[in-house]
Amino acid sequence: MSMGFLIEETAPVVWRGLMVMSAVEKLLRQVDWGQLDYLVIDMPPGTGDVQLSISQNIPVAGAVIVSTPQDVALLDAHKGAEMFRKVHVPVLGLVQNMSVFQCPKCKHETHIFGADGVRHLAKTLGLDILGDVPLHINIRETCDSGQPVVISQPQSDAAKAYLKIAMEILRRLPVPPA
Repeated sequence: MSMGFLIEETAPVVWRGLMVMSAVEKLLRQVDWGQLDYLVIDMPPGTGDVQLSISQNIPVAGAVIVSTPQDVALLDAHKGAEMFRKVHVPVLGLVQNMSVFQCPKCKHETHIFGADGVRHLAKTLGLDILGDVPLHINIRETCDSGQPVVISQPQSDAAKAYLKIAMEILRRLPVPPA
């Protein structure tokens, strides 16, 4: 389920406060999710209404902070981690997204967004790195086609990066009730 299903494809979501929480309530309480082991909620970066409303109104087992290694993104990631700590949501760790670009022709690696920024932030916050996701065209192409890389190319390095992160997250979460 996605917020994208609730609005027109090209319409912006210009919601604040009560409208945001109303939509979140509908997604959480009025969607038949079936039997779930886990529900993952992908939120925008920062410390706004969505993050605060979710962390205060539903039980959250943990937060994963995802950031590119560039300084401006790390500022938001740091604030996000501190906000979750302040509202008593365990921060399970950090993920460094778009960590490196490898040229598909010559295999040269370039750190377009900087190198190891998330690693430095993790050290500052006393958190673990859950993994790195490379900047790779296959990730973009497979997501755009509706066949994420972990489904369409499960043996690829990109898929393995996501699966490693998923396993690290699962290791840190409490076991769901039977």
